[in-house]
Amino acid sequence: MLKVRNLDAGYGAVPVLRDLSITARAGEILCLLGRNGAGKTTLLKAIMGLVRASGGEITLDGTRLDRLPAWQVPKRGLGYIPQGRRLFNALSVAENLQIGLMARRRGAETRARVLDMFPRLRDRLHQRADTLSGGEQQMLATARALCLEPRVLLLDEPTEGLQPSMIALIREAVVALKRQGVAVVLVEQRIEAVLEIADTVSFIENGQVPLSVTAQQLRDAPDLLHRYVGV
Repeated sequence: MLKVRNLDAGYGAVPVLRDLSITARAGEILCLLGRNGAGKTTLLKAIMGLVRASGGEITLDGTRLDRLPAWQVPKRGLGYIPQGRRLFNALSVAENLQIGLMARRRGAETRARVLDMFPRLRDRLHQRADTLSGGEQQMLATARALCLEPRVLLLDEPTEGLQPSMIALIREAVVALKRQGVAVVLVEQRIEAVLEIADTVSFIENGQVPLSVTAQQLRDAPDLLHRYVGV
């Protein structure tokens, strides 16, 4: 279980997150909703150690993560798919996957399992990442994170700019991970996608979480979207 408790974080002297708390449980999908600039991406970066916490704590099954250097966090089983994918563009598909495998010393069996989820990548193993289509690049970013065999997977707007068939493929992969007991934290602007797969929705507003509800509660009270997301 990933727990963020009373987290304060920001950039230099500029605070972004203030006393923020969330919980992501194994085998569940937690979706983070909020307006642009609310702090969603900053929260994911803070969990990964890319933005340092100035207060509070981040734990995975009781182990503190906020005290670790950023390069150590993936070794604890956290996969991160950032907005914009952040691939190693000059490297091949295979080399990008190898970087994911190296983070937790996984091997050929893990790679084969990941490629079974994204068979199109198997046909492009020797192709440079920057020559892939946008959807294929998102596949590769997702596959690289899955090469860690993560206990927790963080995704920042993974379906942005993708065609419907690619969106469906990413969604299927996320649901499959949930079935395997992975805790998924998803930042997503497509409300219909959220309601289809989320277990819990936490709204972020001004760097805080004023409300967390189940997906069913959100279906029953759609006015919450108008209040916190402006949809």
